[in-house]
Amino acid sequence: MTRHGTVPLLQDYLTHAARLAPAQCALVCGNERVTYGTLEAQSNALANVLVERGVARGDRVMVYADNRVETVVAFWAALKANAVVTLINPLTKADKLGYLIRDCRPSVLIAEDRLSRSWLPALCEHVRTVALIGSAEPAPAMPVAQVLRWEDALAQKPIGVPPASRNIDIDLAAIVYTSGSTGEPKGVMLTHRNMLTAATSISSYLALQADDVIFSALPLAFDYGLYQMILSVRAGARLVLERSFAFPAKTLKLMKAEGVTGFPGVPTMFALLAELKGSGSIDLPTLRFVTNTAAALSLKHISALRALFPDARIYSMYGLTECKRCTYLPPEDLERKPTSVGIAIPNTELWIVDDQGRPVGPDVVGQLVIRGATVMKGYWEKPEATAERLKPGPVPGEQVLWTGDLCRLDRDGYLYFVGRMDDIIKSRGEKVAPKEVEAVLLEIEGVKEAAVIGVPDDILGQAVKAFVVLEHPWTLTEKQLLRECTERLESLVPKVIQIVASLPRTDTGKIKKTDLHRHLTSAPPARID
Repeated sequence: MTRHGTVPLLQDYLTHAARLAPAQCALVCGNERVTYGTLEAQSNALANVLVERGVARGDRVMVYADNRVETVVAFWAALKANAVVTLINPLTKADKLGYLIRDCRPSVLIAEDRLSRSWLPALCEHVRTVALIGSAEPAPAMPVAQVLRWEDALAQKPIGVPPASRNIDIDLAAIVYTSGSTGEPKGVMLTHRNMLTAATSISSYLALQADDVIFSALPLAFDYGLYQMILSVRAGARLVLERSFAFPAKTLKLMKAEGVTGFPGVPTMFALLAELKGSGSIDLPTLRFVTNTAAALSLKHISALRALFPDARIYSMYGLTECKRCTYLPPEDLERKPTSVGIAIPNTELWIVDDQGRPVGPDVVGQLVIRGATVMKGYWEKPEATAERLKPGPVPGEQVLWTGDLCRLDRDGYLYFVGRMDDIIKSRGEKVAPKEVEAVLLEIEGVKEAAVIGVPDDILGQAVKAFVVLEHPWTLTEKQLLRECTERLESLVPKVIQIVASLPRTDTGKIKKTDLHRHLTSAPPARID
């Protein structure tokens, strides 16, 4: 797979797959079907154009586009041009996009023409070239030296040979921005070695093969979505790439038609699927695994997934952008440890520390620490924030990741996610983990989603407040929900509950609790009589 005498880089996955099976379908996106040979040729052509336009080793190339063929080509092309690639969700608005552009200072912006209302005002002097995807209309006037149409870029250069490789495996491959769910987005610096290690570990426990067909409606700008594409290429498999999961019944028909074997999802997708539970199991005879990341799957979601996909293996996983993946729960352990996020992925070590940084024993809650080659290089140009997360490890000279997540390990070494340290509520002198209250709310029939935060309280310090989205067509009241919580909980009962139509989310679909604090806490609360 490697170039002669060299350590592999991330883009070698694509070159290897194209060499082995150039006619194999690599990507299905809408009505387009792209082979590995075509994907390799187009990314080579674009990489050569990027180098011709002045892109040098270590320059950043930003891609602001939806889940589409051009986004995939642009990712591999940027790597082949020895650049650092950063993918930005197309839902990102102009002000936030402007911040991201100023922060990472890309020399090239590859963007969809239809999104110009957002990216055009965000341009700054660092962007030397804009490559436009989409419309054949004349390019809009903009303050950059070079404007290039996508079709013209691919037609300019021979498609056979990529530029000369200058990078080594410790060089940056990508900057992946955090969601900003608890503050300002930070650029997580990931090296080729980081991403190669993560892809190898995940592929090993999922046992990915060339005959797999992975479905993904996750944004490529979301690291969970990005890795579906990387994992597919590593295995020489087929990726079925969708732009949304808004119509699950229609999407499931597509999955069946393509013979999908792998389905990575998030709780919001599983909540939509749970609403289909009245129809019984879904006829997907080829599906062999379903994955989830971040926190553990709720018992409700586990039950729904088992009913929908009775023959599929369900992987509950946990990770964060700063090290991609930390743990996975082997499907055979789902029955006996359903609330666990599992064991460390291959080639990774983890432990729990107290507030003084001392390792703690089983079943003691503390901060999770990760050691391994997946740990980020740091936050882009944020040394203070980096120092808060990367600290000296047990081996002299090394750095390990202090995740900022509260977890515990049981006596068998299985990890349980408790909550983000930033989210912990201090009420009556006790620490309340929102996740515990959210899990109970999700067990109530008719509850689709729940989010819990702490709000100021003169007596308690902080009171527990819950926001709930109901399943259609349920008509539960806030008081009914409060009574259910009183029966199921002891000291963690919410003081107030508010039913809302939807929960605010980041561009990557995570619940944005800062917006709950900012916009929703003023709504009239329900209280127990």
